[in-house]
Amino acid sequence: MARNAARKVGGSARAAASSSPGADAMSSEALARRMLEQEARALLTRIARVRPFALHMPMVTAAAISPTAQTSVENLLRAGRQELTKLVQEYRRWLASEEGQQARPAEAQRRFNILRLRFNAIIRQFDIFASVLTQRSEHETGVWVAGLDDVAQDALALPGGYFRPPPVICYLDANHGAAIRRAYTRLPGGRDNPVAVISVPRERMIGSGIASSLVHEVGHQAAALLGVLPSLRAAIQQTRLAATGAHAQAWSLYQSWISEIFADFWSVARVGVGSTLGLIGVVSLPRAFVFRFDQRDPHPIPWFRVRLSAAIGAALYPHPQWSRIDRAWTTLYPPEGASPLVREVVARAHDLLPDFVGLLLHHRPRALQGRTLREALPLQPMQPALLSAAFLRWRARPEQMKRARPSYVFAVLGQARADGRLTPETESRVLSDLLTHWALRSSMDITSECARVYPISRNRRLAQAM
Repeated sequence: MARNAARKVGGSARAAASSSPGADAMSSEALARRMLEQEARALLTRIARVRPFALHMPMVTAAAISPTAQTSVENLLRAGRQELTKLVQEYRRWLASEEGQQARPAEAQRRFNILRLRFNAIIRQFDIFASVLTQRSEHETGVWVAGLDDVAQDALALPGGYFRPPPVICYLDANHGAAIRRAYTRLPGGRDNPVAVISVPRERMIGSGIASSLVHEVGHQAAALLGVLPSLRAAIQQTRLAATGAHAQAWSLYQSWISEIFADFWSVARVGVGSTLGLIGVVSLPRAFVFRFDQRDPHPIPWFRVRLSAAIGAALYPHPQWSRIDRAWTTLYPPEGASPLVREVVARAHDLLPDFVGLLLHHRPRALQGRTLREALPLQPMQPALLSAAFLRWRARPEQMKRARPSYVFAVLGQARADGRLTPETESRVLSDLLTHWALRSSMDITSECARVYPISRNRRLAQAM
């Protein structure tokens, strides 16, 4: 009995010792470190599952993005995976080191939190491009979107070698308006975006109006490549300082709107009247929206924005159609009934409209090496009479249309819509065929180039050598 009593006392002492605060603290710290080490290993397993898109994105060849874009995106994600793997391994080594063992669990958790935030940022990069590329597997839509890549790339190109256009990837979105994630801007996680990613409204497929939204977003990329916005703002600021009263306030509005105005200018310059008609399709909403004025909004008041687009078109391509469109727009949305503030704002801006358009067209960005915006753009083939004549030729010989530049085709079809020579039904059918043709042509061009670089005879010799 004495021995049993001694065992009971000893067991109680050991139980008391194991439940003491010091023992609990040691056990909790060990558990916390083990939990963090396992969480870090779990990150590694998830990183390993972020596989190249080429391994799990099913799409027909014609729907694929360009090899340059594909390579750029894959390189970006590969660098992200390598960076994350290195950071996790470094964290695990620190956790197992003497310094990590002596550190308080709260410090280990703080370091892991930073690691996980970095992990989420890199995964967000993957999600951005996954959302874009997944759409390429949709029947017909994937090929059409690949055709839009060609339109956007063509609309961004500027003769003269003033800049090197980045690859462009397009996709359809449910939003009412289009948007761009410009190339060379920061992605989540801090890396530069290697490609321009443009979303266009799905509801605008397929008609010539989609070119208005698409090329407007292309204009934002062009503005960045030319570095034009700072010098334009400075020119407007200089003019504003020389003005007085209401005119000075109107110039301030143009200064705050210039980013969106330049994108509209690029769209009109590249696709002509189709840009203005497409813009009308985008902003034709209830009057509360059309006459909405927010001083923080970089977009002009939608009602005035349409009139500004028509004024730019009239300056680039003089023709009576622009005044007809302007009058039709004000008939659809008469300004009577708008708030006194909005009527005053648009009246001030409209008074300066000729001066502003002249400033814009004759601006000389440093990147254009002394040429004005008007001089640098290929405007002559885009004159309305020439576009109308091209449509009549194409109607007789449709195969000629497929040999023309994609943005020029949209300009011709937009002009035909303005002339009343092209029905929406025919337009949709023609553009569907053309987008498919452009996507297939790009795919075949790439295949032909690969065959030229790696001819069959060379491949046969390599196979025999193996």
